[in-house]
Amino acid sequence: MTDAGAEPILEPDLPIVDPHHHLWDRPAAAIAALPPPKHGFDHIIRRVPRYLWDELLADMRRGHNVVATVYMECGAMYRADGPAALKPVGEIEFVNGVAAMSASNVYGPLRACAGIVGHADLKLGEAVVEVLEAEIAAGGGRFRGIRQSASADEDPDVLGPLHRQGGGLYLQEDFRRGFARLAPLGLSFDAWMLEPQLPDLIDLARTFPDTTIVLDHVGTPLGVGRYAGRREERFPIWRDAIRELAKSPKVNVKLGGLAMVFPGFPSFMSDPPATSVELAAEWKPYIETCIEAFGVERCMFESNFPVDIGSCSYDVLWNAFKVLAKGCTPAEKTALFSGTATKVYRLEL
Repeated sequence: MTDAGAEPILEPDLPIVDPHHHLWDRPAAAIAALPPPKHGFDHIIRRVPRYLWDELLADMRRGHNVVATVYMECGAMYRADGPAALKPVGEIEFVNGVAAMSASNVYGPLRACAGIVGHADLKLGEAVVEVLEAEIAAGGGRFRGIRQSASADEDPDVLGPLHRQGGGLYLQEDFRRGFARLAPLGLSFDAWMLEPQLPDLIDLARTFPDTTIVLDHVGTPLGVGRYAGRREERFPIWRDAIRELAKSPKVNVKLGGLAMVFPGFPSFMSDPPATSVELAAEWKPYIETCIEAFGVERCMFESNFPVDIGSCSYDVLWNAFKVLAKGCTPAEKTALFSGTATKVYRLEL
């Protein structure tokens, strides 16, 4: 993302804990081998083949007061050898190294990857404990939980390159046997799914009321593929599901991800890029509904970078969130921008 849409930083002193970003490196040869892009997500993969410590640090220094981050799994740096179930441990080893670089204070007081959310296949049932314990050990005190995506739709054009599985993962018995092992180990669960799948998460949260769950990307409203032109039509369905999900007190929600291709907003890859005010106007119904349903103590703004670069730069994205929070009290802003993330991911800052 160039600085074509650069803006003055709003409220530059407001502390931010970014609870959702990725790191990856896709060599040029791997990018060149990809088929021609057919989906908005394909373009992001090509646009950002590398997002490692240097790129993250540059974004954190763009003007907002980002004091810490939480890393979110994305299949990066898996082990090449060893048992398949343990390969995701490599991602934790990799990210913990980045966290150690940040914690050295060589780059200043910010704490990148202060919390790490990895991946483990909960369909392993009780056997997943071996993987979870290995990830806890590899995390050096920073490992906080796992994410296992359930995102699926019968129309492959909805998810594009992320169309990989059938639906119903969170309802499966083997998955739930593995899920039951999280709370005893003090681990949380990040859920990424699409709006029509929210009833599955509602059922999961009711079945496991003692497990901390974080819904990513406000539940991913849809406006592409077979949902093109239907986002507003489906808004009441999404809203009712969010309100029902909020009745489970251990569920939290990340306010973000709306800059991705999936909602089908006009701002995605627009030229010129949308301003923070324009982005806030697009996202407002979803953000306000979540805050109303969950309360600020269970909501946290997220960057989802570098994925959300399809709509804006890191600094414009946080400006948009600050526009949305303009009417909040100082205490409410603290919760939304840092407090909830610090509490949910048990960060020591």
